[in-house]
Amino acid sequence: MPPTPHTPPTRPVRPVRAAGVVRTAGAVPRPAARGSASAATGSTRPRRLPNPRLTGLGSGLFSIAVMCALGSLDSLLFGASLTVYGVLFLPVSVLTGLWVRPGDLLAPPVAMPIAFAVGLLPVIEDGDGLGARMMGLVTALATEAGWLYAGTLAAAVTILVRGVRRATARRRANPRPRPRPRIRRP
Repeated sequence: MPPTPHTPPTRPVRPVRAAGVVRTAGAVPRPAARGSASAATGSTRPRRLPNPRLTGLGSGLFSIAVMCALGSLDSLLFGASLTVYGVLFLPVSVLTGLWVRPGDLLAPPVAMPIAFAVGLLPVIEDGDGLGARMMGLVTALATEAGWLYAGTLAAAVTILVRGVRRATARRRANPRPRPRPRIRRP
């Protein structure tokens, strides 16, 4: 029967939830797992890894907190090895570049050198005062500049690839109409 102005159109059958059980038309009821993606959406797809989106400030705070924690762990477990600290800096740079929001893509290359320097504080050698600690920090920054540049470059390349992919997707979604060729008439 076609819908009339007085009868609403029929809708496709959707899963019905009642008391923690998901029911679909003609299917055997199955319990819904609490907190799972399939319980929330009714799909049977496997769960995906989290995809956080950090603001520019959030990416800076995230990288500083993680590098301070890694610097402290490096100091405790590896005897303040600057090479281990530099190697751990690279995945943090890539993750920060991956997890920043699309509108804040320029933040990670700025935040990563700051996070590297702040995270070095637990790793540098202890001195007899503020001057000795600052001298140790400057020395560590100078000797570990390769790791600093590599991590900053990793964050920059990550956001560059994300930006290019975003622009390509936008261009494919909204193609420009081609201009019609002009025909000259004598």
